[in-house]
Amino acid sequence: MLHKTKGIVIGYIPYRETSIIVKLYTEKFGIQSYIENGVRTAKGKNKIALFQPMTLLDLVVYHNDKKDLHRISEIKCTTPLLTIPYDIRKSSVAIFLNEVLNKTLKEHIDNESLFFFLYQAILTLDALEKGIDTFHLTFLAKYSYHLGFAPQNSREIETQFNEFDIHIPVEEETKKYLNLLFKSDFSDQILVNKTFRNHLLDVMLAFYRIHQEEFGELKSLQVLRQLIN
Repeated sequence: MLHKTKGIVIGYIPYRETSIIVKLYTEKFGIQSYIENGVRTAKGKNKIALFQPMTLLDLVVYHNDKKDLHRISEIKCTTPLLTIPYDIRKSSVAIFLNEVLNKTLKEHIDNESLFFFLYQAILTLDALEKGIDTFHLTFLAKYSYHLGFAPQNSREIETQFNEFDIHIPVEEETKKYLNLLFKSDFSDQILVNKTFRNHLLDVMLAFYRIHQEEFGELKSLQVLRQLIN
C-alpha cells in the first residue's frame, strides 16, 4: 500500500552491486529501512546524493507492517541543505548528531513531535550563523525530552551519576550551565570556552549512556572536539 510521508536520511549501506539499503526516520512510520535498486549506477533513477545523511525528503513509499524492508515509489529532496555539506564545523556537528540518532532512534511507529523536532533542528543548523559551537549540546538537552529521560534539573544528573558510580564532576558551575542548556533554544547564545564545553559534552554523553542501552562510544566525537573551537 502506498503512503506519502516526509523522511530524514539516517544512513545507508551498499547492497549487492548497484543498490543500497537506506535507513530513514519517517513522519508516519518512525525508523524504517528501504531498498533502492540501481542507485549506484550512472543510469539509476535516483542519485546517491538523495541518500546522504540528514537529507530531508518527501516520499511515496510502499509499507507493510509485517515486513522489515520496504520500497520507495517516489522521492524528492524537500529542502536542499545549503551550508551543512560545505561548512566543516556544521558538517562535523551533523555527523555527530547523525551518529547519536543512529544509536537512539528505534521505534517503528509515528512520533510527529519527535520527527518535526529533528526536521527543524537540521534546518536550524543549516541556517545558523552564531552558536554553532554549542548547537550539539543544546540538541542533546532538547532531544532527551523527546526520548523521555530529561532531568528536572542538573542535581538529578548529579544524583544519577552517584547512583551509577560515574566519576565525572558535576560542580556548581557545571550545574548552572546544564540548567541553561535544558531551558535553552537553538538561537540562545551560551558562551563557554572549549575546555568547559567539552566537559559539558562529557556530562551529557554519560547521562545518555545511563538511559540508552548500547549507546557506547561515538566514533565522531574526536573529530567534533577538534573542529569545534
